[in-house]
Amino acid sequence: MAFGRLERNAGSRPMSDINMTPLIDVMLVLLVIFIVTAPLIGSSLKLDLPRAEAGSGGDAPAAVAIAIDAQGRLFLGEEPADRAAIVERARAAAQRNPATEVQLRADRNVPYGRVAELIGWVQEAGLTRIGLVTEAEPAR
Repeated sequence: MAFGRLERNAGSRPMSDINMTPLIDVMLVLLVIFIVTAPLIGSSLKLDLPRAEAGSGGDAPAAVAIAIDAQGRLFLGEEPADRAAIVERARAAAQRNPATEVQLRADRNVPYGRVAELIGWVQEAGLTRIGLVTEAEPAR
């Protein structure tokens, strides 16, 4: 009986490369999900803006966004605010750049007097450029 060496096949060697195809596929799916959901995240403040046939927004170098919801609550951007915060922000913006525009978004159910009062506060703080934001009329 001969005791020879049995040849052993080393078998397949471990793969040291990363297969990038599944990673790229996952990233593309995440990119598509982000592209689809980004417009929906745009504004969490729900306002029923009036509709008007108006031109596109102006080319203001800087803007302060103020909103009033149907209950009369005030917002600076998306954050709740009071009169003092709005006047302070408007005064600081007027000191930085007097051409700063106030972009006012008011729910259609807000009384005109409340909107006029807010415009007075902003003008008192030193800002005179005020834009009323509306929704575009649906195409016919």
